[in-house]
Formats: sequence, C-alpha cells, structure tokens
Amino acid sequence: MSKGPELFFNIGKTARDLLTKDFNTDQKFSISTFSDSGLALTSSALKRGGISIGDVAGVYKYKNTLFSFIVDSESNIASTVTFDEIFPSTRAIASFKLPDYNSGKLEVQYFHDHATFTTALALNKSPAIDFSSTFGTKAFAFGAEAGYDTTSGKLTKYTAGFTMTKADSTYSIILGDKADTIKAACAKYLDQSKRSAFVTEVSRKFSTNENGYAFGGSYALDPLTTVKAKINNNGKLGAVLQHEMIPKSLLTVSGEFDTVSSERPKIGFAFAIKP
Repeated sequence: MSKGPELFFNIGKTARDLLTKDFNTDQKFSISTFSDSGLALTSSALKRGGISIGDVAGVYKYKNTLFSFIVDSESNIASTVTFDEIFPSTRAIASFKLPDYNSGKLEVQYFHDHATFTTALALNKSPAIDFSSTFGTKAFAFGAEAGYDTTSGKLTKYTAGFTMTKADSTYSIILGDKADTIKAACAKYLDQSKRSAFVTEVSRKFSTNENGYAFGGSYALDPLTTVKAKINNNGKLGAVLQHEMIPKSLLTVSGEFDTVSSERPKIGFAFAIKP
C-alpha cells in the first residue's frame, strides 16, 4: 500500500517462512473453485493425530472490500472483512467468530512513506488494545508493539525489533517476551535467480540462560519442484519436498526426525488443487 517500511509483525517474516512454512506432520487435502462473480471457495480435509477435521473457506472481493470466512466441522464461523483506502493510506480490518459473540476485533492500519501504525481493539466489555509502529524505509526499519489490558491496567506484552533488507538478503533482531528473549535471524539468497536460499536463527532466553539456534535452506530443483530442510538445537531435523503436479496444484510431502531420541519419524503430506 505504501513505499515505506513493513508492518511490525512482518519483521523477520522471510526467515520464519523458510523455517516453518510447509513443515507439518498432518495429512491435508484441499480443493479450490472460483466463480464468475469473483467468489473463491476452498474445501479442506485435515487429519491430525487420528482426528479428521474439515472446513470450508471463502474469499470474495468487491472493489476495495475483501470478505473472507471459514466454517469448520463444528459449524463455528470465523469471518474477516478488510476495507482498503477508506481514508488515504489506511486499511481497516474487522473480524469476529460465531457463536463466540465476544470475539470481535477491529484493527486499523496506517501506511506512510516513512512509518506504519497499527491499532487493534477487542470488541467486548473489557477490551484489550494492541498497537504497533515501525519507522524507516523498506531497506531499514525499527519498531515496537505493545498490548494493554484495560481491566487490569497493565501491559500484557511489549516487543521491539529492527530489520534490514537488501536485494539478496534480510536481517532482523527481535526483543520479545517482555524483554526476556532476543532473537536474531538472517535469510540470504545464494544466487541471482533466487533458486536457493539459506537461513539461520539464534536466540537467547535471559531468565533461564537458554540458547537456541536453527539452520535451514531451500533449493528449487526445477521450476516445478522445491526442497527444504532445517535443523535446530534440539536435534530435530525437518525436510519438505514440494512439487507442482499440474498448474497451480501442489503436492507437499514433509517429515520430521528427532536425532536425539528413539521416536519414529513423523511424515505429513498436503495436496492442494486449484483451477
């Protein structure tokens, strides 16, 4: 929406995606359809721990308004309405869940060439308020977020971070958990075509003096096939193979192996069909 810095929750997103996206041990099948009116529907079936879960998701866009919803197997409904440019450089997001009538939330995002601001308000009798801001440019930015409980009058969270983005790499440092944890991450593409990437993440929890790390990478074997792998300080090794079988339809096979225990490897797969 603007040429300025990204929203605070996107700081470190490139590294997080490389280390977490598509790594799963569930079995999932989804199929999407599109109508001439612009309505997109996705039906999914998920098997997790021997329990099968199904849901239906839909997305409809009209001019500057985007409406989305999810209906799960227990008839719970989660819905989000996004309004772009109600005011210049502003986005409003309203969300709610049924039958939980106290789950409503309103979020307003403002974008400037050198700053972003976000305020989220829970729509109930004792609303919690979250707010965040970043300052800088697309190449370099720093920011903070905080949560405030109007009932207790206390801050529920506060986090600070900064990010630096280059053509072939991104760097981020986040001080979170009320200044109890610091995490630094780097994601770097190893070639100009961005077929291969490497990511490293290190962290420290001050209250327990615990250090952590994770390394990972991805490589595009060809335009249709990508492999990913990661390992962390707990000895857990993960791998992903993703292949586009037909246009826009992906088969993803992933696995997790604990190198320091005798647990069986965990295997998951996902198959998504889009027209």
